[in-house]
Amino acid sequence: MRLLKDLSKDRLAAISFIVIAVTIIAGIFAPFFAPHDPNQVNMSLRYASPSWEYLLGNDHLGRCILSRMIYGIRPSVLWVLVALCISVLFGACLGFLAGYFRGKADAFIMRVCDIMLSFPGYVMTLAIVGVLGVGLENILIAFILVKWAWFARVIRASVMQYSELEYIQFSKATGISNLKIIFRHLIPVTFSDIAVISSSSIGSMVLQISGFSFLGLGIQAPNAEWGMMLNEAREVMFTRPELMLVPGLAIVMVVSAFNFLSDALQVALDPKLKTSKSKFGGKLVASKITYQEKEVANKL
Repeated sequence: MRLLKDLSKDRLAAISFIVIAVTIIAGIFAPFFAPHDPNQVNMSLRYASPSWEYLLGNDHLGRCILSRMIYGIRPSVLWVLVALCISVLFGACLGFLAGYFRGKADAFIMRVCDIMLSFPGYVMTLAIVGVLGVGLENILIAFILVKWAWFARVIRASVMQYSELEYIQFSKATGISNLKIIFRHLIPVTFSDIAVISSSSIGSMVLQISGFSFLGLGIQAPNAEWGMMLNEAREVMFTRPELMLVPGLAIVMVVSAFNFLSDALQVALDPKLKTSKSKFGGKLVASKITYQEKEVANKL
């Protein structure tokens, strides 16, 4: 409740939260919001202009663009959120294991992470899709296989930092089990870091899956997806630019909303940043140590 109250004070964060909430609700209940069948072909309405029946017009096969935009939320946003949750969960488990217990487990997990992170994310994803084949499911699998290593490394750095606190050390000395320490003490204090990195990653993942679908590697026709809709509208980008503007603006709006919300979450969950923001007239001027810098500091 306090977090929602803090976010409501930030107008940009509140607008971003509303945009994300409306998008997710529209995607979940797409059959109720979509005015037409998104895959229904009607060549007599090919490239028809917007009307009261078809508010955003029709595409090259006479399909309702508005209905395809609504159904396109599912692969473009909802399934990306599912892949993100799985990646964060798997990365968090390994990050807690490496950061808390350390030793051989830490060395092994971090070496695997080093191998995974030594390849650029796009190249690694393309390689996995090339092996598994095109399709939305394979791209989501590639996201999980690529992203978990980054989450594990970042969460490990956060766990190592908090596990050195006095009350954690006192809990260990009094004989409290490691699982109780992790669930009662470490997970609550690291939740803010996990929430921030998760919200900051969703925007890039939405862009990536739209980019892969634009290249023809993602969801296949006749299913709707924003990146694929951009690809289908390339041939008429000068005569009917709105066919590209609609999915393009949707991608920009959703990604921007996630990024703005991520910044607001970082301020709301970090008391130091909140104090600095209020102290300097609402402008965030506190120097923030990035997670990559934390990781480098732990290595030194």
